[in-house]
Amino acid sequence: MRIALAGNPNSGKTTLFNAITGRIEHVGNWPGVTVAKKEGDVKKELNRSGMDIRAVDLPGAYSISPFTSEESITSNFVRNEHPDVIINTVDATSLRRSLFFTTQLLELGIPVVVALNKIDLVKKKGIVIKTEKLAEKLKCRVVETSSAHKKGLSELIAAAAEVCGKGQEAPFRGAVDLDSTDEAAVEAVDRERFAFVDRLVSEVEIRKTDSAAQTMQDAADRIIAHKYLGIPIFAVVMFLVFQISQVWLGPWLADYFVGIIDSFQGRVEGLLGDGVSPLLSALLLDGIIGGVSAVVGFLPLIMVMFFLLALLEDCGYMARVAVVMDRYLKKVGLSGRSIIPMILGTGCAIPGVMATRTIRDLRQRRTTAMLTPFMPCGAKLPVIALFAGVFFEDAGWVGPLMYFAGIAIIIIGALIVKNIAKEGPAKTFFIMELPEYRFPGIKRAAISMLSRAKHFIIKAGTIILVCNAVVHIMQTFTWSLQVVEEGMENTSILASIASPFAFLLIPLGFGAWQLAAAALTGFIAKENVVGTLAVVYSISNFIDTEEFVLVSGAGDVASALGLTSVSALAYLMFNLFTPPCFAAIGAMNAEMGSRKWFWAAIGFQFGMGYTVAYLVNQIGTLITTGSFGDGVIPGLLAVACYVGILVYLMYRKEQGAAAGVKEAA
Repeated sequence: MRIALAGNPNSGKTTLFNAITGRIEHVGNWPGVTVAKKEGDVKKELNRSGMDIRAVDLPGAYSISPFTSEESITSNFVRNEHPDVIINTVDATSLRRSLFFTTQLLELGIPVVVALNKIDLVKKKGIVIKTEKLAEKLKCRVVETSSAHKKGLSELIAAAAEVCGKGQEAPFRGAVDLDSTDEAAVEAVDRERFAFVDRLVSEVEIRKTDSAAQTMQDAADRIIAHKYLGIPIFAVVMFLVFQISQVWLGPWLADYFVGIIDSFQGRVEGLLGDGVSPLLSALLLDGIIGGVSAVVGFLPLIMVMFFLLALLEDCGYMARVAVVMDRYLKKVGLSGRSIIPMILGTGCAIPGVMATRTIRDLRQRRTTAMLTPFMPCGAKLPVIALFAGVFFEDAGWVGPLMYFAGIAIIIIGALIVKNIAKEGPAKTFFIMELPEYRFPGIKRAAISMLSRAKHFIIKAGTIILVCNAVVHIMQTFTWSLQVVEEGMENTSILASIASPFAFLLIPLGFGAWQLAAAALTGFIAKENVVGTLAVVYSISNFIDTEEFVLVSGAGDVASALGLTSVSALAYLMFNLFTPPCFAAIGAMNAEMGSRKWFWAAIGFQFGMGYTVAYLVNQIGTLITTGSFGDGVIPGLLAVACYVGILVYLMYRKEQGAAAGVKEAA
């Protein structure tokens, strides 16, 4: 039996899916988290029917009509895939909004079971819902549930199994033979449907208005979601997130974690003994274990940050951030929905890029997919943590600076694309229901943190492990497969590949082939930057377990890397603001659906990362030393060419620009 889980955004649908399947899918206390369908088998302890039951989690939708991408996924699945039963997750605290969608589902003829979710909140609010009468009026089974507390789940699955194979009556038949292209007819039916739902709710719900609580929430929103105060509040919140994760709590937790890694490396070294080949020993200890441990050593810092971000999502704050940023994004030609992929991108760029499919306007969707990777994701945090520790004494401002630099680049990039497309401010409307503030669930945040950490560890144990092993081999041998002699490291395969790229990076302040090699491997996975640096500089023992400093001191690593604090900041920004990892690039290509847009996005990202790094290095060097750095003229020419191309595209004749945009679309 196949069950489709459908419901409004933020109704608790994905939480319900996780509860009945045992899966760990990302949830958030704000709309727009689920952007694609996910499947899983219902847990045996909840399934008393004896049938094999598979559940499908569909994106949240307010209507069965395919007006948006997420609604299209839901609509196409329930219409074409023919699930045996639909479990409609209804937010019991907002019946009027939820039941509009329910009445549409009931018209499909597929058996529907209504999960009256968040029933615990209903009781806290003093709301009374006549469940039996609601079931009678809807002509379907209604089961009270609380997905967050795992209540009513077995009853829900039992009800779904019971109605499987049966027909479904519809209490409202307004959409029969309706022409969806007739806007006036659709609006007329919707008005009738809303009137039906309004009458229904008035019969089954007794609501007590808690004006005091509502006033408190409104008062909080007047400050947190204020059009001017919202931005500095957001800046303070993000500063505290990075300060706690990168300076206060994260390093303390890393002391113990890194001790385990060092102990494992020591045991492996002991097992190898003195008789093993030096090449094999170096490959295994320094290349594989050392490179991976250098990345995984920062895992506690990343986990703390993921945990804090999950708390912010769960308490309802992230939805307010979306509202605050909406007014500014519209001015640069983006939809208010663009903020959702960008916030999701702080965890991983891939789901962030995938979330752009919820944006209806094609140009805005492609622009958002191009710009979302500029947000520092979890893969970039080890790079930020490394450079903050080595060059800036674990300064808490480094992380927030990268975060807000990403936002600034996004705004500039959106403004550039808007001018190239010759469009005015975005005309689309962004409607988001603000969830109620709630005390964040520690368990939910912990599950979210562990899920993200799992993906990080899997990547470290696969892609990063292989990459570090390959890097070590390429560093060890010449093209004639001879072992590189001591002091002749520039004759290695890796040096010969990275050196031409390193030449281009001289104006940015880091022209060493080792640094160029780390940047190149970063395009495979951004975590590789740290691992590759550990391998090529033979400083794999990054973290001292006593003081949580890199090697014996930050100065030792800074000296090995040969970077000043200015060039280190430029190197950090270059790695953060050039194209993302290969997987995220693949997601960009899929969501854009246009080769011209895709390659234009890659070129824009390379150019932006290069330009930002050049300006930081040259201006910073001028301020700190009184003169420009190396390669100032060649770098200026490269940046001038990039800027010149953008200026030409922005100010060319409108007719030509319109034709170009049309062709790209």
